[in-house]
Amino acid sequence: MPRRWVAAVACLLALVALACERGGEASPRPTRSAAPGTAGGIAALGDSISTGFGSCLVLTSCQRNSWSTGDGSRVDSVYRRLLDDNAALRGKAHNHARPGARASALAGQAEAAVRDRVDLATVLIGANDVCRGGVEVMTPVADFRKDVDRGLRVLRTGRPKARVLVVSIPDLHRLWEVGHTNERAVRVWRRGICPALLANPTSDDPLDRARRATVRERITAYNAQLAAACRAYGSRCRYDGGAAHKVRFTPELINQLDWFHPNAAGQDKLAAVAWRAWGISG
Repeated sequence: MPRRWVAAVACLLALVALACERGGEASPRPTRSAAPGTAGGIAALGDSISTGFGSCLVLTSCQRNSWSTGDGSRVDSVYRRLLDDNAALRGKAHNHARPGARASALAGQAEAAVRDRVDLATVLIGANDVCRGGVEVMTPVADFRKDVDRGLRVLRTGRPKARVLVVSIPDLHRLWEVGHTNERAVRVWRRGICPALLANPTSDDPLDRARRATVRERITAYNAQLAAACRAYGSRCRYDGGAAHKVRFTPELINQLDWFHPNAAGQDKLAAVAWRAWGISG
């Protein structure tokens, strides 16, 4: 073989060998950038809604279905969405919400979140301040605001760099609207669920209509205070702009045991609107 062909073949083989060597290297695996400031995890503060109450076919908390910190497959929670960006968050979801909790419990829950050293916290509170009994014992608006401020102050002092999402109270009056013509819902409500709103659910008496209107107005007032408290907190707090309150709950989004709390589909809906409102991955 002519010498020049030998040289050419040698060069060709060298190039092939180089290409094979490079091709054997593992390509960098594409990763999604983690949402900034989330390494410490997330905490849910609030009441039974954030515990997933009634979403597992029994009337008890079901935290795996929580719109905020749930890790189950049926609800694409805020926590699960965060995991898509940062796998290091796995196991760092803390649910300090409690069934029956009113705004006065928020400070204690916030202290627990501070001990967890979380970087994110969701707050959904106020339904029990309305539903604690009749309208005469609903938490006064000024007291509600003081309780919320106290809880947020604990977070801001203990975790000054944490980000907070304050979620509006869902439209409980909407539950009455869609359920008061349903015999099963009416039968369940007569056991004493949120009597300020749901007592005598089929009555058209002016006093009953006025009572329901009072509850509706109180929730509106609470939501206004939640928004104001979040503004006072500063730039690291975001209010959902009433997104949760605007959710048009239907029977398909409510559990069929108490006809009051969201089922898994309802929790998933809350998670979606909260995520859009927070925009934490942007």
